[in-house]
Formats: sequence, C-alpha cells, structure tokens
Amino acid sequence: MEHVSFSPLSRVAICGGTHGNEMTGVYLVREMQKQKVDQTGSVSVTTVLSNPRAVDACRRYVEKDLNRCFTAALLSSPITDSAPYDLRRAQELNAQLGPKGSQEAVDLLCDLHNTTANMGMCILMDSSDPIPLHIYKYIQSKMTSAPVRAIQLGRSHSETYSLDSVGKHGFSIEVGPQPHGVLRADIFNIVKGGVDLMIDWLQKFNSGSTFEGGDVEAYCYVKSVDYPRDPTTNEITAAIHPDLQDNDFKLLRPGDPAFLSFSGETVKHEGEELYPFFVNECAYYEKKIAFHLATKVTMTIPSISVKKD
Repeated sequence: MEHVSFSPLSRVAICGGTHGNEMTGVYLVREMQKQKVDQTGSVSVTTVLSNPRAVDACRRYVEKDLNRCFTAALLSSPITDSAPYDLRRAQELNAQLGPKGSQEAVDLLCDLHNTTANMGMCILMDSSDPIPLHIYKYIQSKMTSAPVRAIQLGRSHSETYSLDSVGKHGFSIEVGPQPHGVLRADIFNIVKGGVDLMIDWLQKFNSGSTFEGGDVEAYCYVKSVDYPRDPTTNEITAAIHPDLQDNDFKLLRPGDPAFLSFSGETVKHEGEELYPFFVNECAYYEKKIAFHLATKVTMTIPSISVKKD
C-alpha cells in the first residue's frame, strides 16, 4: 500500500460531557482546564465541556441526545425559540470547532465517553481514516491497563451524527464498565492514559516520524438487537442472559443464550456468528437496543507521515 502524507495535526480538541452523566470526560476536561493544558509542544489543545446543562443536571442530555445532533441536516437547520437546547448547543460547538467539513475545522477531535458495558477501551470511528487507526494502533501497543479495540460504525460523513465528526479527523474514546453518574479512578486513569498517548503520538507525527503501515483488527458494526418485548404493552420481557452479560466482544454463535425471560426461559441468539458490544448499555434502553453486533475484520493501513514543506 502506498505511503500517505497529511498536513500537521496542530489543532486538537478534547471534549467531555457530551453526555452529561458520563463522568470521566467531565472530570478529565475540568482537570486539563485547571492545569491550563492548552499547548503541548507542537499541539494546541482546546478542551471543551460539551453539554454544560446536562453536566449540571447529571443527565445524558437535556432535551435531545447531543451526540446525535451533528448530521449535516441538523447543523444547518434553522434555530427557533422551540428548538431543543442540545441542538442549539450542537450548532455552537460546530461554530467553535468546525464548521464540519471545512478547512477551518480543528485538525483532530477526540470525544470522551463512558459505557456501562464491559468494553475496556474502545476507539470508535466512522470511516477507515488512517489517522485514527494509527492512533488506535499506537495506544493499543502501549496500553497495559485495559484491552484496546477499534470499532467502525461505517456511516458517511454527512450522516455521521456524533461530535467527533466535526473535526477534519475524529474519533471517540469509549471506556467501561462505569455506571453513569459515577466516577471510578481506574477508568479515569485508563482514559487519561489514552489521551496522553494520543498527544504523544501527535507530537511524534508533527515532528516528522513515519508510522509504518500494516494490519489492524477492527470490529465493524452490522446491526442492533432489541430486548424481547410484550407485543401488547411493548414492555421488555427478558434481561440479558448471564452468559452474555459482561462478555462484550466474545463471539456469539447461533443457539448461544442471549436473554433470560422473567419467567425463566432462555432466549437464544439466532442468525450468523457475530461479536456483541455495548451489551446492556444503560443509555440504550430508551433507544430499544440491548446490544450491537459486529464482524471482526483485519484492515490494512498505509504508512503515514507529515507533509514536508
């Protein structure tokens, strides 16, 4: 595969509190602001508390999930007096860190999240952009405190609805398990370690280091699975089966237990062999998602370096 060169990645945004009850990003951003971390060598760092009202209320969002508000259509929609606060905030963030798809956008946007699922550290991205994939490869090679995986969601740039899509390059760091509204020191330190390694990689990249290409493993989103529901009331009738609970990224085969009904019956997985993730994520009950399923793929990424003047 050919070598690829990129412009320097000198303007970086690190965001927390996009979901106001995911506490690691909230406190890491606050600590970075307290320490006045705004310039690290060749990297200018902007730290942002994305949804301050949701943070104050310790809620995922105020009226509309902020991390679903960054599609091209929503960012260009007119704001009226009745527009949700979170949508107005999305347009403010787009003006501050973007605009999305423009040359004025920050070079890299890293958004910090927590999950209640047992996922370790995951680097979430929408495309096969080599920049986040190389950062993932670097973090994975250095991180010893948690497993590190890449998840590709596969949406087009205009259809991406998450905050990290505002940057020229972007990804989210998702770490769990951590209950929403709770801060765990071990999870905080995993995320801080990942952010420190990302900045270390950026310094090396901007200074002229070449990062060799090669194969990386990633999980590619296929579909979402809802809980079994009562056809009349639409209430759930089963919970995640104990054999699946906390077993994110363990291959789920046809016939494996997926749910345990409240009357004690096992509901088995049907369909192809796939890898579950976001298993029993608290915030996804309202979205009618019990877990996502993915294929595991090997991707070949090119060697990269910074463009020479």
